[in-house]
Amino acid sequence: MMFVLLVLNYKMEPIKSIILLRGLPGSGKSTLAKVLSEHGKHPITSIDSYFTNSETGEYKFEFQNNHMAYKQCEEQTAYYAKQSAEKIIVDNTFTLAWEMEPYFKIAKENNYTLFVVTVEKYHDGKNIHNVSDEQLQKMAEKYKVKLV
Repeated sequence: MMFVLLVLNYKMEPIKSIILLRGLPGSGKSTLAKVLSEHGKHPITSIDSYFTNSETGEYKFEFQNNHMAYKQCEEQTAYYAKQSAEKIIVDNTFTLAWEMEPYFKIAKENNYTLFVVTVEKYHDGKNIHNVSDEQLQKMAEKYKVKLV
């Protein structure tokens, strides 16, 4: 079964959208991003891509380069927005609210509607990022959801 997110305005035309997928490692953000991209029709940006070898697909996280991964992801999102991509999916943990701020700015500067989607772990998927249960718990304690 395939689900497609289509947001329409009053003229029934697609709205340019940036969709921020946030959640803890292993929650399913990357899987949902692939579904929303409609088989690659819409670009996905992620800090994971910085740490993934494009030839082998091997993922190797290096904390000391985390800031570079965030920067690359922001730059890629800004690039796609300037190209007027219809939908841009951003797959990151966004544990802290301030981590989303650059994307709000990109959306505003490029006339995009921005959605924040929190992905919860309701499955038995594994955390492939080698984040310990202790670290996941610390991340979860900092995580805030804005409902109003």
